[in-house]
This record gives sequence, structure tokens and C-alpha cells, in this order.
Amino acid sequence: MNKKIIGIAIFVAIIAAALIYQFTGSGSSPKEILLNGLIGGEKKGFLEDEDVKSILKEKYGVVIDYSKAGSIEMVKGNTQGRDFLWPSSQVALEIFKTTKAKHLVKSGLIFNSPIVLYSWSIVTDALIKAGIVKKVAASYFVVDFPKLINLVMEGKKWSDIGLTDLYGKISIISTDPNKSNSGNMFAGLLANILYGDVVDESSVEKYLPKLKTFFSHLGYMESSSGNLFEQYLTTGVGAKPIIVGYESQAIEFSIQNEELWPKVKDRIRILYPVPTVWSAHPLIVLNPKANILIKALQDKEIQKIAWEKHGFRTGLIGVDNDPKLLKVVGIPERIKKVIPMPKAQVMEKIMQALQN
Repeated sequence: MNKKIIGIAIFVAIIAAALIYQFTGSGSSPKEILLNGLIGGEKKGFLEDEDVKSILKEKYGVVIDYSKAGSIEMVKGNTQGRDFLWPSSQVALEIFKTTKAKHLVKSGLIFNSPIVLYSWSIVTDALIKAGIVKKVAASYFVVDFPKLINLVMEGKKWSDIGLTDLYGKISIISTDPNKSNSGNMFAGLLANILYGDVVDESSVEKYLPKLKTFFSHLGYMESSSGNLFEQYLTTGVGAKPIIVGYESQAIEFSIQNEELWPKVKDRIRILYPVPTVWSAHPLIVLNPKANILIKALQDKEIQKIAWEKHGFRTGLIGVDNDPKLLKVVGIPERIKKVIPMPKAQVMEKIMQALQN
């Protein structure tokens, strides 16, 4: 009788252990992995998200210690002691492969975000009257980008398009192309627009002087896309009539500033250049222990948070991004008119010209 009871007890214990394993895995949390890296400033809010931090730690054991840096700066600078880099463009990855290939362990695409222009209602209305911007449904598109660029290159004033309250010449303010990705991508897009197609190493030469003229008129340029977007919001239309940024920035701002957003949403305008360029966000692994970070950041739950709370479009095939889930009006479901960025060697030429 005692043997029978003991046998039943053992059987029950085995079943209980199996159930515990089924629902909790091995019954213990993953071993903690502390990873140190550099990230583009536009991803700071995402990595500070408590839901993201929780999933990374509880599901993958990953804890991230990061510092902000411009995408171009990070791939060209000192990477000693870093486990990963997370720039904001494929061009940055290609530059890294060209200059520091031996340090590359692995790379993977995490997010995408189109380059956009941020402006204000009064500026956008003037650009619509000038035939440069067109409103389609709730979205605004820069349908005559060459015309806008020509206004800048010709030194036209805001008053020439009816904006007598704005001082000075028409400009499109970007970050420093030699330090920050949004400025770098805008320089590549600008070269393509001037040429009328994707520039190569020979065709770009003709347009380098024009690019130098365009950016020299901007004066001091921020080294971080996040800093420029903050300046745009805090200094307003007088100081920052049009800036270059990422689509994700307005989406994230609307979530993180729920009280302020209703006060500014009717004045802010997101303008989609036609064509625009995609800003990819590849993760560059420098230490094998950081390989897990690619898998973790591609987790579907994390990708969902990235879109709905931070505005990053997914880098995964088969995952949709529904604009109806966002607070921001005018985000198109798909970005259809896109031109490729120039190759990394061409961008190096552009950066060198702008630096000099």
C-alpha cells in the first residue's frame, strides 16, 4: 500500500514539474547580459520605454547601457569597449564595412523610417499656394521638391512666397551631414534631386559645389536629430520654419507628451518629400555576446511597441504598420515614392566636400 502511495506521489510530482516547465520554461529567468553600445539619439525614447526594457530583460536577459552619438560619428569613431552600434542608416553600415570590416561580427535590420520635412501650418499653406506642396487625403506631400530646392539655392526670401512675418531667406534646416544620419541622408537625397536620378561617383562631381553652397548657408548645424527636433518644437516657426527629420519623431512626441500634443498638433505639419529616402536602422554587432540583441529587437511584441508608441516602421517582412493606431493624423499607410540613397563611396565624396 505504501509503495502504491509513493508511486502516485512520484507520478504527481513528475506531472507538476512538467507543467511548471511548460509555463515557465526552465523555471528560471535568462542569464543577464549587460550590453554597452552607441545609438542614434532618435532611439533614446524607445530604449527608455519600460515595456521595452522589461521584455528585453525578462525574455532575453538583455540590459542595455548606451550613449548617444551621430550615426556617421559612431561608425567612424572609436568603438573600443562597445558591444554594438545602432546607427540610423544603411549607408552608415556600409561605411563601417568599408573602414572597419574586421570589427563586424554581425548586423541585422531592426527598423525603417522615412526622411520627412517638419514645418508649420502657415509655411505649408504658402507652399501649397506656390504649387510645391499638395495635400492628399490627410497627408502632405512635397510634390515639386526641385522647385523648393531652387528657391533655397536662388536665395529667395520667405516674403517672396507671401510669408512676410518670417525673416530672412528660405532654408531647409538639417543636422550636420558629417555627424548625423538625417543630415547625411538629406545630403544624399538633395544630390539625387539636383541630378534627377541616383548620383554615382562621376555624376556627383558636378553637384558638389551646389551642395556646399546649400549647407554653408545653414550656419551651425546640430549633431543630433533628436536635438534638432526639440529645437524645432521649442523655438517655433520663426527660428525653424522647415527642418529635416524622421517620421517617427512626431509620432513618439504625440505619445510622450499627451497634454502638450493637442496644443501643437494643429500647427505642426509633416511633409513627405517626393521622392524620399528610407532611413534603415541596422544593428551592428561588435561583440559576439550582443548577437542576441538582434533577435530581441526583432521580437514581434517589441516591433509592435516600436510602431505604436515610437513611430518606427518595422524592419520585418510580413509585419504591417497601421496608421489608425496612432494619435498623429496624416501618416500614410505606405511610403510609395522612394529613391535609393547613393552608394557609400559617393556619400564619402559628398561628406568630404561638405567638410572642406
